[in-house]
Amino acid sequence: MSTNKILIILGEPNSTFSEVLFKYFRSKFFKHNKNKIILIGNKKLFQKQMIKLKYNFKIKEISSLKKYTAKEINILNVDYKFKKTFSEITSYSKKYIEKCFELGLKLVEEKKAQFIINGPVSKKHFLNKKFPGITEYVANKTNSKEPVMLIYNNNLSVSPLTTHIPIKNVYKYVKKRRIINNALKINKFYKSILNKNPQIAVLGLNPHCETISKISEEKNEIVPAIKYLIKKRIKISGPFSADTFFLEKNIKKYDVVIGMYHDQVLTPAKTLFKFEAINITLGLPFLKITPDHGPNYQMAGKNKSDPSSIFYAFNFLNKL
Repeated sequence: MSTNKILIILGEPNSTFSEVLFKYFRSKFFKHNKNKIILIGNKKLFQKQMIKLKYNFKIKEISSLKKYTAKEINILNVDYKFKKTFSEITSYSKKYIEKCFELGLKLVEEKKAQFIINGPVSKKHFLNKKFPGITEYVANKTNSKEPVMLIYNNNLSVSPLTTHIPIKNVYKYVKKRRIINNALKINKFYKSILNKNPQIAVLGLNPHCETISKISEEKNEIVPAIKYLIKKRIKISGPFSADTFFLEKNIKKYDVVIGMYHDQVLTPAKTLFKFEAINITLGLPFLKITPDHGPNYQMAGKNKSDPSSIFYAFNFLNKL
């Protein structure tokens, strides 16, 4: 297996992300990691958080990826002035996080690294309602159109057609073109990256895929999209009623479920797999992964967070 470079954008500094990274660095899995891991963030803050949480690692600041050393945790330093090791999340960290992303995206654009894992950010303070989520933020920064959010688990992945938008607006985005775009990008990812021809299920929007309204999203948009994709030899079925789809006898038949809105598929996925899943953004010129948890600032500094998702992310990349 070839050695790849994984850039870790540390994201919101007042979150539990540093803690879950420390738990990974302490584990046997880190010792057997086959890729080069380089952090992007503030070295001084990362060290102070490490000390506060009672971990002990050698952290080396490097000036470029060529300076990477195998026996230490390497970090590309980004300036950030702070007073407390952990604090409340505010918009103060916005410019710092932007600089971290700019550096990471520049390095992958220059082909100096292959993958990005980004720590969580605050939608309220960092994205400030300009983007629904980090998926759309990175897509905008890389001039990528129509990114797809895939919550990946080896047993069953889910993909919401709409991400972080108000539920009252979801029906406006349930369109044939969007469903086709999602399915084609998911199919391409599975075939090119995972060497698998996936079985895809599509959920309906309305309860039981029925409505007393004159307009039926299932009839007008979802069914035509599925028929088109079947003609393109995509293994896809539906629409299925969301209330009973996630029974064991149903989900074992499929690799991916496309839902019409965020909670329709993320709620059952997180119930089934807890934090053993990762958020993969499809449609970018590189592979970007976000651990499947938010900043969780209420737990920051307490050393009680579940690190399963970051373990899952590194394990996934090691298998590629």
